[in-house]
Amino acid sequence: MQPRVFAILTALLLGVLGLGSVAVTDWSPAASGAAPAAVAPGAPATGARPAAAGPASATPTGDPAVWTRSTLRNKLMAEMDASDPGVALADLDRITKEKPYTVRFCHPIAHELGHAAVKRFNADFQKVISYPHETCAAGYLHGAVEEMLNASAQPETDLLKLCAPKNSGPCIHGVGHGTMFVVKQDVAKARDLCNKFPSDQNRIRCSEGLFMQLFGPDEEDELAKANLPADKLAQDPLYPCKDQPSLFQSACFFYAPTFFLSSHDYPNHPEVYAEALKWCLNGKASGGAVDCSRGVGSRTMKYNLDREDWAAEQCATAADGWQRKACAEGLVSYYTVNYTDGGAAGRLCAKITNKEMQGYCRSASGLSGSLD
Repeated sequence: MQPRVFAILTALLLGVLGLGSVAVTDWSPAASGAAPAAVAPGAPATGARPAAAGPASATPTGDPAVWTRSTLRNKLMAEMDASDPGVALADLDRITKEKPYTVRFCHPIAHELGHAAVKRFNADFQKVISYPHETCAAGYLHGAVEEMLNASAQPETDLLKLCAPKNSGPCIHGVGHGTMFVVKQDVAKARDLCNKFPSDQNRIRCSEGLFMQLFGPDEEDELAKANLPADKLAQDPLYPCKDQPSLFQSACFFYAPTFFLSSHDYPNHPEVYAEALKWCLNGKASGGAVDCSRGVGSRTMKYNLDREDWAAEQCATAADGWQRKACAEGLVSYYTVNYTDGGAAGRLCAKITNKEMQGYCRSASGLSGSLD
């Protein structure tokens, strides 16, 4: 065979083989199945959660491997549009239990579901709240009450009717959120609305929603950050708590850390939990340091439900025992609000390895001093 003919035939043969290899080769990108490294108990506070390198791959169910506020919100709103609030809330409950980190933003999503439900059912409040609504610390109920009050022509009288006759704590708390919508974030005017309740207990419950709303849409929503005057904060880091009537101060100091943590980028700077406890000491003169420290514990647990022992270690950084104890009380308060079953507090305390913090946990939970 002539060399030239041989070369041509060889080239053709190689070409055919090459096309065959292209046809049978799996060219899909390799799945990045590695999960982010867990933060070891007692590890130094460098535990910022690793940022995703790119779009998360979908799970076999079609859900993303890692939820964000927007992806979870969009899924649930679509589910509610296609069915009813009960379906969306049940799915939200499932996801927050499977992926505890989503608790950081489940409450405001539940608020949105409540707002949308009031519009969908033409302000039929009893219909709206006929669906189970305890998920995410009753955020759905809070949002529904907000929307009802915001649309009311007479909010100062309607706020007394919405939760009647049961007047449950979560519902009154939702009224507190709603007062801030009605008065466009004017604390004094919102406080006047809360004072419409005849009992101190319900005024306090209302104030909790009021100050949560002031300091509070904190979960990864840049447009909803608290808008507090910088000059006032420079003079008093815990503004406006000490200026509140005594009945309203406790709630104000408790929710103030929400603003501190969100304004210090807590998801990427885990050292700010310990810094927040030091910041709470600004409230010692006005008597608010204990409530502020409880608030730090509550938010620390809320944002770290998937690493309970690490959360307790943040409380352990406080220099004084009274503050470590108050912070532990906050840990327990949020954990038992989120996990409402009777054994929740015991499970939390059993996961805490620091013996002092474990003792504070069990004391706050009304449990015996030992784990047996």
